Amino acid sequence: MEAHPRGAGAATRKVELADIIRAHGAAFRAGHTLRAVQYRALHAIEACRTATLGGHVACCDACGAVRYAYHSCRNRHCPKCQTRAKERWLAARHGELLPVPYFHLVFTLPHTLNALAQGNPQLIYDLLFASASSTLIEFGRNPRWLGGEIAATLVLHTWGQNLNQHLHVHALVTGGALAAAGHWIASRKGFLFPVQALSQVYRGKFLAALTRAFAAGQFKLAGATAALSVPSARAELLTRLRASPWVVYAKSPCTGPPQVLDYLSRYTHRVALSNNRLLSLTDGQVRFTWKDYAHGNRRKVMCLDATEFIRRFLLHVLPKGFMRIRHYGLLANRAKSALLAQARHALDQHEALPMLAPESVAAFWLRVAQRDIHRCPQCGVGTLHVINVLPRQRPSARGPP
Repeated sequence: MEAHPRGAGAATRKVELADIIRAHGAAFRAGHTLRAVQYRALHAIEACRTATLGGHVACCDACGAVRYAYHSCRNRHCPKCQTRAKERWLAARHGELLPVPYFHLVFTLPHTLNALAQGNPQLIYDLLFASASSTLIEFGRNPRWLGGEIAATLVLHTWGQNLNQHLHVHALVTGGALAAAGHWIASRKGFLFPVQALSQVYRGKFLAALTRAFAAGQFKLAGATAALSVPSARAELLTRLRASPWVVYAKSPCTGPPQVLDYLSRYTHRVALSNNRLLSLTDGQVRFTWKDYAHGNRRKVMCLDATEFIRRFLLHVLPKGFMRIRHYGLLANRAKSALLAQARHALDQHEALPMLAPESVAAFWLRVAQRDIHRCPQCGVGTLHVINVLPRQRPSARGPP
């Protein structure tokens, strides 16, 4: 077993993503060219809840035990920093739910586009959002299916269970739409839109947008995608993409605010790999569990060299400032309040669900983990009081420009 960076007794503690980065991140950075956001993500995860980020010292008023607590990095790619962010986001969404069934759809991009996405992540992800959302809105407005304005929340995921690139968006869509005349049009029971027709329209919209982006010279083409600078190669790529089936998957609807929020929470703030899937780090090899969806969701164990593991993880670091959760239709910011009020009136929902107040850190941990963070873990009787503040440590070396 490799030496653990946290010292004695750490060998019995379950391995975390931060341990892998601390042990192998420096070597990986030395041998690879990273984007600034990837460098920052690695640095944040390895520093999370360590003295590097500062913290405080607390003392128990009963037994005198001293406890050190360090700050979180709050990086959105850190598996230890997403739970509270998810809870805060869900609390804000609580007041936007309507008393209707919600449908879950998944729009996937062919893996043929993976290399192009690696060199142009923001552009490809934006095209994915635009194509999926406009397809849903178009079907919602079509009188054949609904004939009004839907509400939709889309969440980008870039990974598969084995950490390879698998670009897709999860869409949570109302089972109905607000008509221009002000009444609510409910979807048929258990059915929203035909997925085969959705797939064809979605493919057409994405490829039309891709063609325009190529014509406008918006792509950076290098390495594996350098050949696409030649018009004939781009035409061949587009032909292959048109000939292949594009997948839109629809799941059963969920009803009621608690069920919808629970469903949303599974997707909104998930990172590429959570710590609970990691099994071990031994002799430079990382073992983790994964579900093989191609073989009946069988749970398997994958073993990767630490360098390959970090490379795959960094595929899923998002561009700086990129919004991976977006809202459309009735939830679009420009007219959300007015449109939601009309929808509630049409559904006889006389008032919105209350906006949940943000929880304090202490209240959050008490609810989620049944742990009073002010109670002394040593004696279980006394209360911890802060006696010293630990400043953030200054970095010893600069990152990439």
